[in-house]
Amino acid sequence: MADYEQLIAKRIGQAIYKYKMICENDRIVVAVSGGKDSTTLLYDLKRRQKAFPIHYEIEAVHIRTDFCSCCEDQKLENLFKEWDVSYHIVNVPVLKRLRPGKKMNCYWCSTQRRIELLKMAEKLKCNKVALGHHLDDIIETFFMNMCYKGELATMLPVFTYHKFPYTIIRPLALVYEKLITRFASLRNFANTRCRCPYGENSKRLDAKKAIDLLSSREESVRYMIFKALHNVNLSYLDPDNVP
Repeated sequence: MADYEQLIAKRIGQAIYKYKMICENDRIVVAVSGGKDSTTLLYDLKRRQKAFPIHYEIEAVHIRTDFCSCCEDQKLENLFKEWDVSYHIVNVPVLKRLRPGKKMNCYWCSTQRRIELLKMAEKLKCNKVALGHHLDDIIETFFMNMCYKGELATMLPVFTYHKFPYTIIRPLALVYEKLITRFASLRNFANTRCRCPYGENSKRLDAKKAIDLLSSREESVRYMIFKALHNVNLSYLDPDNVP
């Protein structure tokens, strides 16, 4: 277990320094869904505070939607208390906010939860919001945007809003999902995140399957895809040559 923990901590540290994610006296909202990714992120950021040369503070925020009646919030609260983390649970009526005639979808839900996270950042006087997206999430998003939107785009490790005084950071950007899965299993992190009934057949699952197939013979393919996002050869991406 120590090996997984150390490897994840090392890669989170590399991401923090590479992308300059955390600065002195930052106040960070950590979005905690209760799943393995966000729980691992909170665990690391809390432990990292002790010896990290840069002072920062964290506030855990759990967004509870109106279709998450199955969530075991008490287990998550117990974890926050065990780790001595300041936490807040916010109820968000995602379904009730849906406009008449519109169908529920992942984008709508994500947008509503992000809005509430930013509101909490303002309320708690935090300047950054940490999300639990890992390397696999980033390359899956790249595939989704390429295949379904016809654009080369993905989630950035660091993203600063133009209209709001907040920065999104993704400290797990250099961490493979399989490492988090193994670590969370060994630590016995209970998965208290609800299983969304609207995302089970999402396009993200298709992207995940495609990447699994590409990397089935060569695991390094995942990192090569991620590396390609930082190594764009514009000479061979001439929009004038696209029919």
